[in-house]
This record gives sequence, structure tokens and C-alpha cells, in this order.
Amino acid sequence: MNMKKTILYILFSAIFFSTMEIVIKFMSSEFNSIQLNLLRFFIGAIILAPLALRHMKAKTFKFTKESLLFFILTGFLCVVISMTFYQLAIVFTKASTVAILFSCNPLFVIPLAHFFLKESFSKLTFLALFISFIGIVSIINPFEASNPIGIIFALVSAITFALYGVIGKKGSQQYKCDGVILTCFSFLTGSIEILVLILVSKISFVSSWLTQIGLSMFADVSIFHGITWNSLPSLLYIGVFVTGLGFTLYFLAMDETSATTASIVFFIKPALAPILAFFFLHEAITVNVVIGILCIMLGSYLTLRVSKKDRQHQVQHAAVQFNRGKKQEAGTKVY
Repeated sequence: MNMKKTILYILFSAIFFSTMEIVIKFMSSEFNSIQLNLLRFFIGAIILAPLALRHMKAKTFKFTKESLLFFILTGFLCVVISMTFYQLAIVFTKASTVAILFSCNPLFVIPLAHFFLKESFSKLTFLALFISFIGIVSIINPFEASNPIGIIFALVSAITFALYGVIGKKGSQQYKCDGVILTCFSFLTGSIEILVLILVSKISFVSSWLTQIGLSMFADVSIFHGITWNSLPSLLYIGVFVTGLGFTLYFLAMDETSATTASIVFFIKPALAPILAFFFLHEAITVNVVIGILCIMLGSYLTLRVSKKDRQHQVQHAAVQFNRGKKQEAGTKVY
């Protein structure tokens, strides 16, 4: 294992992910949120494709009707639902707040995994959830929140992304595909789904109806509007580096070490993103935000501890079962 290479993977992935909200904030005046989702995730799928094809060959993964429906579902949850709310959250509230709240998505996985995957809770799990909840409340600061819509969108984005992760984990076990294959084809199918929705939004009576009910940002969405020589560098950065290389490096780090070690990326992001937002967007870092960041980082650390203990327990249990099977085999052997 090349530890220096792994550290570089994690570091650059964390930097790319931490700049995501800042770049999207800059681009929000030039691109429609739905349009930007389509462009950046389609570019991201293309960047991830070579790595995904390599993994498919190694795992001898083959497409079936059921696996295709699975990717359509995960693409819808990740790209269409979660990332649309994510884009809207950045429009309506501070980029640093969205970055911090979205980094909580691994914590929302815990209760969802309990209901969908029947994973058990521990005292440490409850403690992690409680501390993280305090952090979220501290950042939201409900006593001073005059327009909570952006925060609500950020939380919906984080929760649905966690749901995508849980369903993705269950499906990956069923269809024998790993995180690289799942992410690449979720990005691709999600992009196609958004393209279909954009084309539907261009139908005159649909566009008129969306405008009448106050959803004009979803009406008659353009695909190429806003792409100019001035905006192209930002678009390529968000598509190639943040979405494409960011996830590629994240999964390469996971290949070199483990999912737990790679998830340190989401441990770094809530601390780094507000600092970058302060320098590039001049967003103030208040005392309640600092308290919230510390609580969420502590909650994330405890979540990593829980995950590590669970894996150790699974390995020990597998070893006991293997040894028990060997003893039974030896006991029944006829001489």
C-alpha cells in the first residue's frame, strides 16, 4: 500500500469537494440549477467511465434488466432529487452552510441503514447522532433564521443522498457491483433522466403551468444557454475536477485503503469549505458555525469509529464461522 499516494487521493478529493459550493455559487447567475446538474454529472460520468469499465472487467459485472432498473433508481435519487435540492440550497443560502450540512449525509445513513439494511444501533451510534444534531442546530441557529428554505433544501439533499447511499449499498451487494460502477452509471442514468425532464419542461403547456404555480426556474430549461468562453472554465472545473476527478480520487483512495479511511474526505470538508467560502465569497464564520463544525466533526469521527468496530466484528464473526466449519468437516471425515 502506497500511503503517500492515498493521502494525496484523499487530500485532492477533499479540496475538490470543498470548492464545489463556491464554484456553483459563482455559476448560479449564469446557469439554471437543473441545467447545471445535467452538464456536470454527464461530464462526471464520462470522466469516471474508464475506471468503471476497468472495475466491471475485474468483477465480470454484466448488465441485466434488474441492474439497469437499479441504476435508474439510484440515478434518480442522487442526481435528480438530491443534487437538485443541493443546487437550490446554494442559491437560497450561504455556500459554507450547505457544505457543512451536506457533509452530515454519512450520519443520516445510520438510521436509514437501520430500517433498510437492519443494521443495529450502539450507544456510540446514538452519541454520534446526538452530537451531530447539536451541531446542525447550532449552524441553523433557528432563533435567527429569517429564511430557512435554503437550509431545508440542504437537509433534504443530505438525507436523500444518504438514502441513495443505503439503497446503493443494498443493490451493490445484490448485483455484484462496487462504488465506482454504481456512481458512474448513477451519474449517467441521472443525467439522462434530467435531460428528459428538461425536454418535458419545454412543452408549452407544461412550461406555462410550472410558471403559474411559481416554479418558473423549472420551466423551459435550456441545455446550452450560458455556456460562453467566460463560463466554460468554471463549467469544466465543476464537471471534470469536482464531479469527475473528485469522485475518482475518492474511490481510488477507497481501493488503496478502506471505505472508512476514504470517508475522511467528508471529515475534512466541513472544516475546509467555510474557510474557502470566507476567502472567496466573504462569508462570515460566526461562533455558532464554529461550534457546529466541531460538533459535526466529532460526530463524524464517532461514526467512523462505529464503522470500524462493525467491520472488525464482521471479520471476527466470519473467522469464527470458518473455524467452526473446518472443525465440523474434520469431525465428519471418515478414515
